[in-house]
Amino acid sequence: MSVMDKLKQMLKGHEDQAEKGIDKTGDFVDEKSQGKYSSQVDTAQDKLKEQLGHDQDQPPQ
Repeated sequence: MSVMDKLKQMLKGHEDQAEKGIDKTGDFVDEKSQGKYSSQVDTAQDKLKEQLGHDQDQPPQ
């Protein structure tokens, strides 16, 4: 079982809270880096949200 699978199991039913945490973390990184890596942070946020929230019902490839 991968780390992502374990995280998905732990966060099941709490996707909204996880999404808020991802947003807050991205905002923190943007603030500390003075926006230097904002595009990379945004991409990472989108990918994490996709992994944790949107593909819950899809089998792993």
